Amino acid sequence: MVRGALQSAYRGDYALGPNQGKGLMKEALSAVISRAFGEHELHRLEANIQPDNVRSAGLVKSLGFRLEGYSPRYLKIDGEWRDHERYAITSEEWAA
Repeated sequence: MVRGALQSAYRGDYALGPNQGKGLMKEALSAVISRAFGEHELHRLEANIQPDNVRSAGLVKSLGFRLEGYSPRYLKIDGEWRDHERYAITSEEWAA
């Protein structure tokens, strides 16, 4: 979380293969979003997702996140810099 003028947070998660497709991540992320905007009074949440991760992109889009941009070489994962797409949602969008 980043406080001050930004009032924002980045989300990150990982799900194991046997649990895919059960709706668990959507349920959990929905609860995290509600708590972030409610209890923690954040204004914005961001999700940075590798372009080939179609399931994660679909998850955040289904919860109202919008694509904001593309960040080449954003995170170093397994020793390699990986590109990411940037998604975001604001408290006003979640309330709607």
